[in-house]
Amino acid sequence: MTGVCTLTAENTLPARLSGTGHPLLYEVNTRVLLQELSRREGRRVRLGEIPDETLDTWAGYGFDAVWLMGVWPTGRLGREIALGDSHLRMEYKRALPDWGADDVGGSPYSIQEYTVSIDLGGKEGLARLRKRLAERGVGLILDFVANHTARDGSWVEGHPEYYISGSPGDDVARPEVYFKARTSRGDLVLAHGRDPAFPAWTDTAQLNIRSPGTRRALTHQLSLIAEMCDGVRCDMAMLLLNDVFARTWQGSATPGGEADGEFWEEAISAVRQKHRGFLFVAEAYWNREWDLQQLGFDYTYDKLLYDRLLREGASSTRHHLKAELEYQMRSVRFLENHDEHRAARLLQSEEWHSAAAVIVSTVPGMVLFHEGQLDGRTTRLPVQLLRRPHEPVSESLRSFYGRLLSCLTHPVFRQGEWKMLPVRPAWHDNASWENFFVFHWRHRRHGARLVVVNYAPRTGQCYTSFPGEQFSGNSVEFRDLMSQAVYVRDAVALLSKGMYFDLPPYGVHIFDVRSHGI
Repeated sequence: MTGVCTLTAENTLPARLSGTGHPLLYEVNTRVLLQELSRREGRRVRLGEIPDETLDTWAGYGFDAVWLMGVWPTGRLGREIALGDSHLRMEYKRALPDWGADDVGGSPYSIQEYTVSIDLGGKEGLARLRKRLAERGVGLILDFVANHTARDGSWVEGHPEYYISGSPGDDVARPEVYFKARTSRGDLVLAHGRDPAFPAWTDTAQLNIRSPGTRRALTHQLSLIAEMCDGVRCDMAMLLLNDVFARTWQGSATPGGEADGEFWEEAISAVRQKHRGFLFVAEAYWNREWDLQQLGFDYTYDKLLYDRLLREGASSTRHHLKAELEYQMRSVRFLENHDEHRAARLLQSEEWHSAAAVIVSTVPGMVLFHEGQLDGRTTRLPVQLLRRPHEPVSESLRSFYGRLLSCLTHPVFRQGEWKMLPVRPAWHDNASWENFFVFHWRHRRHGARLVVVNYAPRTGQCYTSFPGEQFSGNSVEFRDLMSQAVYVRDAVALLSKGMYFDLPPYGVHIFDVRSHGI
């Protein structure tokens, strides 16, 4: 249903995020960033030595937290698999034509153990970086992968009972699902980690989430991670839901018995007994986002909004934004992340790119920005690579994002109330009104903002109403923060007739709304 939501932060959020219900998260490819900084500085740059200039830039954009993707080490076997995979080698070639073996580090989601390598600066370097970020009011988010580990992860050898196992010979008969592992209990056949909709990840070993011992070990590991950061982004979180896990591994061995209840509910509750403000973000798909929110996640990916904006258009997107407000407030909106193609490549014009970015940034919930998005990068880098190609900066997109982020850091967006205003035809037989989005944000002390987007490749017109709005003066000024435009309208006419808009293809306004007169 359409309504009003007040974006006040829960007291479960980290202190650095508690000042907003509309947080901004920035994803950084850690290994690539450190390689680039090292080349630029002419010396090895580790986590604790990231230049002040870089941290100041992140803070200056207004990001509430930085998600460092790729902090945990990939095992030797994972790198070997990443080097030998023919499909991945084609991906490397497309992204980085001059790639070599030294550019391949393996998947950061084939995690050997949750330690920070000395090459990246170790635990001490991470702690120093976290402190420096905190001094700038920025939190630190790291990855947690509960579905699987690296094939040569420390648990594979020491605790093979934590994993889904197969029968002798399965590794030969079904090598796409099983592999032979050398463990403390001899050679055993274990399963690769998998998403049931895709081929298995052959550089991983599948954990058995129904085993009480596995759950205890994962929860303990999560508690240790909570000492190092302010929150975690939980990879493929829906795979660990009991019903999903049962369907995925139906017929497989489940050593160690079956645990009761949902893993995420148990783990999140246990961690928050010691770390009450710890933030949980779920990568989630398949319409299981609400379920994960009910189990304790603060935020869940909103892939459906992304898909509708890119593939289905305004009408479908508007329907999506009529979902329950509690769900929306706990959704992660994005136009890019490391799993998706670059927006500057997919969206065929900068106008389309800008319009989509305004929509995902000015609805309730967390907003995720991806490193390189603000500069208009077009190359989607395979996560196994440690280097990316040089790309020219799009100065126009960088300027656009600078203006957009400046708007988003205002208290109206960070603490205000949001509602989607109704739109209607500008005249009979003009259906272009259906492509408009109009969002109204208000804060009792900090004023109001009006966001207007014509989300279509053609000029459009509409009227929007201000139901129940009380303007304090006899005229209302609309000053566009994305351009130099200023409009003044009679307050009585606005309430009786609404406001007329005529926007070019993918045109946008973000208005500062102020009343004047008695």
